[in-house]
Amino acid sequence: MTTVAVLVGSLRRDSINRKFAESIGKLAGERLTFQFVDIGDLPLYNEDLWENTPESVTRLKQEVEAADAVLFVTPEYNRSFSPAIKNAIDWGTRPYGKNSWATKPSAVIGTSPGATGAASGQNALRGLLTVVDTVHMAQPEVYFVYKPELFDADNNIVDQSTKDFLNRFVDRFAKWIDQTSEPKTKAQPDAHS
Repeated sequence: MTTVAVLVGSLRRDSINRKFAESIGKLAGERLTFQFVDIGDLPLYNEDLWENTPESVTRLKQEVEAADAVLFVTPEYNRSFSPAIKNAIDWGTRPYGKNSWATKPSAVIGTSPGATGAASGQNALRGLLTVVDTVHMAQPEVYFVYKPELFDADNNIVDQSTKDFLNRFVDRFAKWIDQTSEPKTKAQPDAHS
């Protein structure tokens, strides 16, 4: 089974981006297995902390490296992506020579209650993902306007057109992972800061 490390940039308890990601994970069924990576306990990036690496950083790097791909789910904060995701990306690129993101197939999605569906945040994040050497899937884009009535109490998607749209995304992402994955045992190149 293809595993996807899922990083959700909104840390709040009732995050609609977390609910959105969970509903897509259910929809993916046997095509992709979503493994949510906790990024809320990462300290702010500080080079000095490598002297005694925080357990949360070690866990992040191990979970990303064990996955076949990475899905970034970001809200939009001030026309950009969330600082929690930026912090996780920074930790993952270090120490020098041990970039956990390198050659990982990746995709970005996000949602908001507003009409643009986190579009600016997602677009800002895409540029960074190429810098840290993920193999980023550019299409299809998912700028999703979150409406509670599209989901049931168990976070299943109940609207058929929404299911169809998100199933196309899952199918494309699964195909992208299959086409671009490299063996996990291959040496990882470094990201440049």
